[in-house]
Amino acid sequence: MDMGSPPKKRLGRGLAALIGEDTSEEAVVQDVRSLRHMPIDLLKASPNNPRKSFAEGDLDDLAKSIREKGLLQPIVVRPVANGDYEIVAGERRWRAAQRAGVHDVPVLIRDLTDGEALEIALIENIQRSDLNALEEARAYALLLEQFSYTQQQLADSIGKSRSHIANTLRLMNLPEAVRAEIEQGRLTAGHARALVATDSPAELAAKIIKLGLSVREAENLAREAASPKKPRAKLEKDADTRALEKLVSEAIGLKLEITHKGDGSGTMLITYKTLDQLEDVCRRLQK
Repeated sequence: MDMGSPPKKRLGRGLAALIGEDTSEEAVVQDVRSLRHMPIDLLKASPNNPRKSFAEGDLDDLAKSIREKGLLQPIVVRPVANGDYEIVAGERRWRAAQRAGVHDVPVLIRDLTDGEALEIALIENIQRSDLNALEEARAYALLLEQFSYTQQQLADSIGKSRSHIANTLRLMNLPEAVRAEIEQGRLTAGHARALVATDSPAELAAKIIKLGLSVREAENLAREAASPKKPRAKLEKDADTRALEKLVSEAIGLKLEITHKGDGSGTMLITYKTLDQLEDVCRRLQK
């Protein structure tokens, strides 16, 4: 993208009207007029659809529903070159209809620019929670960059909090290996957000997956990893212990340290520099 070009204008029409979900009388009449049944082969997926992965089980379930009840919601398309139609909203339905063996599908034809089609695809997928966490983050980034949204405007448009937008965008900073685990479904968005602020997200991600940790457990693990381990404070010796150390050290002629434990036990450490010094202490103890 040319960073010097002016930002594209955001949609002036409501998203519900554009994707056929406006229930006002005027919108319904307009949808009825623009509704068509079209050979499924004329439709093609948009390269700009933020959703890149489709769960096989979900497609199978939807295909079964389509075989039994038909495709109830039209696919929104726009005309493109060579007499084809590009899918703006409803690629999942299109894929399931193909799997169901359907030849003709209901469509709503919309005359949209490239920018409008991209914006609709992004927002429609976000609002329907059809994206994994990384696809959602990429969609937010595109809307902010290409359509001059602020995070607050984007939050208002899709019914999310601004903090949710900001936290989701931070997932783009995770290492590629961790992002791959998110896209493959082995880490959830909650797991991923716990890893963002850590120094070793890849290592922690592997541990979360191996142990099957919940999001709460992953958050605790991340907090532990982020907290520097404090060195154990050295206990101050009391006057009696220092006096005893001095007395014994003078008696044997070597440095001696006494360490008390909480249960009343302890250790005495005698430091010698030569074997002669050690033998001298042993002779004194034998007397």
